Amino acid sequence: MMERELVAIIHLNPLNLEVVWKDFKFKCVENCAKCCRELDIPLREGDIERIKALGYEEDYFVDFTKMFYRGSRFLGYSLKKRPFDGTCVFLDENGKCKIYEHRPIACKLYPFILVKHGNFLEVYVKKDPLCPGINHPEGRPIDWSFVREYFGEVLQAYEVGMPEGIEVDRRVR
Repeated sequence: MMERELVAIIHLNPLNLEVVWKDFKFKCVENCAKCCRELDIPLREGDIERIKALGYEEDYFVDFTKMFYRGSRFLGYSLKKRPFDGTCVFLDENGKCKIYEHRPIACKLYPFILVKHGNFLEVYVKKDPLCPGINHPEGRPIDWSFVREYFGEVLQAYEVGMPEGIEVDRRVR
């Protein structure tokens, strides 16, 4: 398992953000797409349904030969890679995601991992040398705006309202 570091804790009730790694910054580097080329992306059932609603057939984007498990519990299948270059089937020739607004939640969260423990979510960052956005000099610190943008969909799934003036953006990033 890849090493990870705790960045923040989101307390769900009452809603509070505790930043643990004070000088952490992140910026998703435009046209990088290393995660689209190098990683196997797990698909949740909701991801599959959302992409199918765009008109894509499951056989086009689901790799039924790669499965993700947590212990003995089946979590889902992998997003398919193109056989000729090993990149995500939704990455276009310009390095842009064709389904960006509807991409799987694992894509929206990378390089972060959210772990729920009762009444709080721990926010970790994978110490992945693949990602140039981790502690990028032009990166953003973790604050409520960052949380809304990157983790809003997950918080909405837990029916967590955001602080006054911060609305959950379902588009995420």
